[in-house]
Amino acid sequence: MRRRRFFAWGLGLAACAAGCGTQHVTGGATGLRARFVINPGGRRWNPIGQAFVSAARATGYQTGTGTKVTLTGLPALAAAELNNGQTLLDSATPLSRLAGDVEVVVVPANSRFKDFADFGAHLLTRPGQTLLAGGPQGAPDHLLFGLIAKGLGADTRQVDYTGYPSSQEAVVALLSGKAAAAAGLLADWRESIAKGRVRALAVSSAVRLPDFDVPTLLESGVRVDFADWTAAFGPDDMPDESRESAIRMCEDVTGSPGWLAACRASGWISIPLSGDDFARWLGSEVERTRAVLRDLGLVDATKATTCWGSCGNGH
Repeated sequence: MRRRRFFAWGLGLAACAAGCGTQHVTGGATGLRARFVINPGGRRWNPIGQAFVSAARATGYQTGTGTKVTLTGLPALAAAELNNGQTLLDSATPLSRLAGDVEVVVVPANSRFKDFADFGAHLLTRPGQTLLAGGPQGAPDHLLFGLIAKGLGADTRQVDYTGYPSSQEAVVALLSGKAAAAAGLLADWRESIAKGRVRALAVSSAVRLPDFDVPTLLESGVRVDFADWTAAFGPDDMPDESRESAIRMCEDVTGSPGWLAACRASGWISIPLSGDDFARWLGSEVERTRAVLRDLGLVDATKATTCWGSCGNGH
């Protein structure tokens, strides 16, 4: 392991500052209103938070006060695991998965790796000699390389990964020869790809993107479907009635033309999943994230598993 630069993004689930809030008239003789205050759980979620609120307003919701809803996602989940904190299932009420950023694996334009098969063969046989780069250690880019290594059957603990604070620094590292391959948000690498400075080997989405003709990891023989996802969460002690109302609001928004247009414009994939189905999926995502962090040697392999009431020990 070359450089242990861990990341720590705040969850922001308890501190929802005044700003973008919504309310929606639900009708009925009493004129009851379901009110929501929607805020991002950190700066990285500001763009999607703004898009979500705009789509909510276009769908008929208006600015107001009421039940707090926070938008956060995979980086916060991984940060909690790295810092031995509570998972999103422990500290908040899951409402709805909203959207995800697709990741891409890239190499320099003159790389000896002509395609993903070449890169994968090298990573499988010489994981410690395949220098990798991306965002901070333990962040989604690092998680993706861990999943790729595991999917190939490589020794994950030998993966040689250097994390950088920004995508710009990862680009410089790749182009200067400090890394053989890098991973990151497709949106962050599009310019370098378009200019011919780097080549894309594979994307992390389940299917090819309509405007980006690059094979998926699944097509390339690695059973990985991965996105840097964002979801909506309510407070930990959210009443059932408020939860159901918030879930309906999320479903209204994610099914709206304004939201789908915002996703297309920003390069996000719309991946709505709500209520109990989302909570179950989130449980599996927690376990997948924890497992790959263990495989990479970033968390203690003896750390207890959280089972949310399904374990015999009651955890």
